[in-house]
Amino acid sequence: MTMRIKRLLLFFILLLSICSFAQDEFDSDPLITFNSTRVISGHSVEVLPEKTFEMRIENRFGNITGTNGGVQTMFGLDNLTDMRIALEYGLTKKLMFGFGRCKGTGAPYRSLLDGFVKYRLFKQVKDSMPLSCAIIGGATFTYQKASSDISNVNHFPRMAHRFAYFSQLNLARRFGKFLSISLMPTLVHRNYVADNDINTLLVFGGALRVKLSKKFCLLTEYYHCFNGNEFRQEGYQNSLGVALEWSIFGYNFTINFINSKGLGEIQFIPYTSANWLDGQFRMGFCLSRQF
Repeated sequence: MTMRIKRLLLFFILLLSICSFAQDEFDSDPLITFNSTRVISGHSVEVLPEKTFEMRIENRFGNITGTNGGVQTMFGLDNLTDMRIALEYGLTKKLMFGFGRCKGTGAPYRSLLDGFVKYRLFKQVKDSMPLSCAIIGGATFTYQKASSDISNVNHFPRMAHRFAYFSQLNLARRFGKFLSISLMPTLVHRNYVADNDINTLLVFGGALRVKLSKKFCLLTEYYHCFNGNEFRQEGYQNSLGVALEWSIFGYNFTINFINSKGLGEIQFIPYTSANWLDGQFRMGFCLSRQF
């Protein structure tokens, strides 16, 4: 038995073991919309409890099939396209912030530092408030070595060109015991872009949470960029992902399948190039722990 097959078997044995011991920790609040502060790639409407830290580890692997996929790369597990480690904190019952570091995909960024602030304006309350609403603002900075090719996005003639920003209004509602829906109008602004690109992108995101059982939830997430005629000349695609989520002894675990390589709004919204219809998607996971 080859090392790659052993590695894959070990991964699935560990996954099944985790599932068998998973505890019913969903829905401690009957009107919670999502179980985490993130859905898959993007933010949810939720914030951390007051005076609570959360450590997050997120990974994206290579293509499962197609180019650089298949058995030779253990269906993408040999190729780590991006990784993020972050620490986040609930300052009050409505306000949280966080900082993280991404490896970056290299298309076009590597070595990314990110930060965000999220404020929940109001929360869904039975018979009085039909929606939950939060606003999020964030920024990234890349400290990668600048390219000597002036035609590259990562040439960075000025320090300000290393910054990019996003802002989002997040609206969500839970319908009954099993279904939650979120709508996320978003703006992404990059200080430095290619000649055939535009700095500011208008994006509309949508997310769905379906409670499958006491232990598991199904998540879907899609972000649609409206700057198609000006922006999609290089074959960029909209980000689409599906995920299975569960909680394990205080840990929240999500395993996802998505066409985006990068983590964070500055990467997965503007720079997703893989197409689900061509079989171009990858596996990823997120593990978070509050303390």
